[in-house]
Amino acid sequence: MTRKRRMFDIELPEDEAPALDAVAPSTQRRGPMASAISENAEALQARKSAAEAIREENDALAHEYVALRDSGHVVQTVPLDDVHCHMLVRDRLPGDDIELAELVTSIRELGLSNPIRVLPRPDGQGYELVQGYRRLCAYRALLEETGHADWECVPALILQGAADVAGLYRRMVDENIIRKDLSFAEMAFAAQNYAADPATEAKDLGEAVAALFQSAPYSKRSYIRSFAHLLDTIGDTLRFATEIPRALGVELSRVLKDRPELAEDIRREVTALGDNRNIRDELDVLRRYTKADEFDIVASGATVAKPAGRAGQGGAKAKTTFHIRSAFGQIKCTAGQGRLEIKVDRDFSSIDRARLEQAIASLVDGLG
Repeated sequence: MTRKRRMFDIELPEDEAPALDAVAPSTQRRGPMASAISENAEALQARKSAAEAIREENDALAHEYVALRDSGHVVQTVPLDDVHCHMLVRDRLPGDDIELAELVTSIRELGLSNPIRVLPRPDGQGYELVQGYRRLCAYRALLEETGHADWECVPALILQGAADVAGLYRRMVDENIIRKDLSFAEMAFAAQNYAADPATEAKDLGEAVAALFQSAPYSKRSYIRSFAHLLDTIGDTLRFATEIPRALGVELSRVLKDRPELAEDIRREVTALGDNRNIRDELDVLRRYTKADEFDIVASGATVAKPAGRAGQGGAKAKTTFHIRSAFGQIKCTAGQGRLEIKVDRDFSSIDRARLEQAIASLVDGLG
């Protein structure tokens, strides 16, 4: 007898199993290799982002550097032999520069705080100096003195663009006027060279003074013109033209305009002082000739008083500035009416007051 198998119908729920990607990430199971790959990919992406950010910053800095360099705001070192002074005639008069030794000492001990300014030459052969003639001379003096490679190159700002000669003259003069170390003789010398340079539009000295010293008052421009006349007349004979005080130079120029025959006498007397003459000797000669209204000055250098009535009309004594050397270095002295100023690298406040008073009294009494 055959047994029949009984079948039972079992109803199961029809809900489908959730897809693998629908399971919450926290419930997924990841192997160690998959975790390592994922973490490495994230690290690589972070490094890539950081590298791109650094690259963008470097590109921006490079563009900024190029812009600053092209505008002449980046200090670069330039070999001394590559710097030339042909394009502009310097506003420094030829002759001894008494204060150059101080600048050399300052640069040797403290370095150069203000770089020179140069312009690339059109022929590509080095640079033309725009500003910083004394600083350049100081570096050359240091190289000659020491022979050390540290002084073979000078810090410089390299300007770009075509050479605007008139503008460069103006920059050169303005820098020295702002620093207040340009004498009236040097300002006149700069105006003369500006007027003589065919690259400028100045037709005469008056236009040159007006162009170079636009911000100066009329009185100052007048003084500069007076000194220019003085240089034209006897400048090649003078050794210390930069030390001529304003009042003395203006008065002497007036005298030479009224009595041009005195120019030859001044030349002869200054030349007779010899090559070893000092500032005081030269200025004493010039001062005596400013009294030409009071005295007849003959070729021998003697003075003969004019008849009474003209006496007392001579110019007042001007301020005198001169330099002497001492055990404490160079001394700069300025003497004027009721004033004697002495500048030297020494702390006078450290000296006993009684000793200082005695020294000053002896100095004044010794002058008679």
